[in-house]
Amino acid sequence: MSRAPLPYSQKIIELFKNPKNAGKMEDATVTASVGSPICGDVVVIYLKINEENDVIEKATFESYGCAANIASSSILTEMVKGKSLAESWKIGWRDIARELGELPSVKAHCGILVVGALKKAIREYYSKKKPPPKWLPEELTAEEKHVLKEEKIAEALAKKVRA
Repeated sequence: MSRAPLPYSQKIIELFKNPKNAGKMEDATVTASVGSPICGDVVVIYLKINEENDVIEKATFESYGCAANIASSSILTEMVKGKSLAESWKIGWRDIARELGELPSVKAHCGILVVGALKKAIREYYSKKKPPPKWLPEELTAEEKHVLKEEKIAEALAKKVRA
């Protein structure tokens, strides 16, 4: 059985072969992990935040997944460097897709996953600061809900496999 190759943009291929900001950050201010190895995609986002002005000084990632997952993680870390957390919060998965020259529709979840990781990290950072900023919504975003749903499905599958 042969499979047709996915129509990846040159940018996705380049960032897959030469990802930017890949690797664990030992001195991260906040870390967020999303996804599940059972479903195939896991992303860990590390953010070093200047706590005086809430600006992201450095962002790195670890990704266990496909080319689109790695490229999405790489481009996200480039997009948030030097931005405030409020500015970074506004980044959506469509912004990731646009920066990559579009994602194949079957790989849109990779953009959703990395944005979900970013938003989870930002929420974690502000969970230690009371009160949270006014721009941070109480309601979870679509990306955050997607990440939680994917993780719950993976947990359910794992339970079935173990049973």
